[in-house]
Amino acid sequence: MVAYSEEDVGNIVLLEHINVQVPDQSLATLFYIVGMGFTRDPYMNVGLRNMWANVGEQQFHLPTRPPQAIQGRIGLVVPDLDDLKERLAAVEEGLKGTQFSSSAKADHLEVTCPWGNRFQCYPASSRFGDMALGIPYVEFLVAPGRAAGIVRFYDRVLGAPGTTESGKDGAIGRVKIGRNQSLVFRETEEPLKPYDGHHIAIYVANFSRPYSFLKQRGLISEEVENHQFRLKDVIDPESGDCLFLLEHEVRSLRHPMFHRFFVNRDPAQSQRHYRRQRDALIPFSE
Repeated sequence: MVAYSEEDVGNIVLLEHINVQVPDQSLATLFYIVGMGFTRDPYMNVGLRNMWANVGEQQFHLPTRPPQAIQGRIGLVVPDLDDLKERLAAVEEGLKGTQFSSSAKADHLEVTCPWGNRFQCYPASSRFGDMALGIPYVEFLVAPGRAAGIVRFYDRVLGAPGTTESGKDGAIGRVKIGRNQSLVFRETEEPLKPYDGHHIAIYVANFSRPYSFLKQRGLISEEVENHQFRLKDVIDPESGDCLFLLEHEVRSLRHPMFHRFFVNRDPAQSQRHYRRQRDALIPFSE
C-alpha cells in the first residue's frame, strides 16, 4: 500500500512575512523594490515610516527603526537570476557606503542588504515546488548542541514536523512549513550576537493546542488579539531550557488576512521595453 506521506503537511501551513527594521526608507526602496524587484503593497497604507514588500505569497515588513539583521540567510526564489544581477548592478552606486553586496555562485546569487541581511537567490526548480517567486526558507545560526531541541519544540509544541542531520560545523535542523517552505537551524561555532527583535509571522491550523502549552509555561509574549498571539522563547520541551530567541507572530486560519492576495509586478517591465498587459507576475511555475 502506498503511504503518500509526501502529501502530508504539518500544523504550520504558511510562513507569511519576515519583519526586519530599517533606518532609511529611501535606501530600503532602492534595494528591495528597485534592486530586488519586489512589489510595494499597493493596498495596505502603512505610512511613510514603514513598507510592506510583496514577494510572491510572502512579504517583508520594513518599519523605520534601528536596523535589524537575521544571523543566517533568507532563501528567495526569483523569476530570472540574470535580470536580478542587472538590477542590482544598476543600484550599486546608490548603495555605496552600506553593507550591500552581491556575488554569483554555481547555482544561485548571494546578496547582502544595506544593513546586513543575507539572501540566497535561486531560480525556480522542483526543489521549491511550484514557487516561481517567494521565500522558501529562513536559515538561522544557532549555538552548538541546540538544533535537535529546537526541532523538538516545533514538532511537539507547534505541530510542525522536522528532521535533524549532520552538517560541516554541527547539526542542521529543518522544520517543514506548508507545501514548500521551511525554517532551518544551523549550528555554528561562530560567536552569535544578541537577538535584536526581528520576527516572523506564521499561520497554524491548530491554534489552541500550542497556545495552551505556551500559556501554561508563561511563554506567551503577547496575548491573543485579532486571532493571533506571540511567542519568543524557543524551548526544549523535554528540559524546558530556552534554546533560541525568535519572536513568532502566530495566527489562526480565521485571521482576516489569511491567504490575502498579494499583488506582484513583473520587474522586467519598463517604459523602453514595455510589453502590453504583462505588468503582473504570477508567482507560480507552470
